[in-house]
Amino acid sequence: MNKYLVLVMRTPRFDAAVIEPHRQFLQWLHERGQLQESGRFTDGTGGAYVIYAENLDAAREIAFADPVHTTGASELTVHEWEITAPS
Repeated sequence: MNKYLVLVMRTPRFDAAVIEPHRQFLQWLHERGQLQESGRFTDGTGGAYVIYAENLDAAREIAFADPVHTTGASELTVHEWEITAPS
């Protein structure tokens, strides 16, 4: 499994009603062992999360099922992420 960084940037169509379905989606990923971490940007523009997937296409399929994406509330970009510094 590879790590993928999902950047979530709010669009003008953002509606706070999508936050709870988004959190439920992340919880579902966590329960499946596919979510490493997630968080919001303190400036209110969006957030990011790190998921595990077999390849970039699979990571995009996972991320693009997120309610913040399917509702148009946020634009998502997915990047394969190679961690180079020890944690």
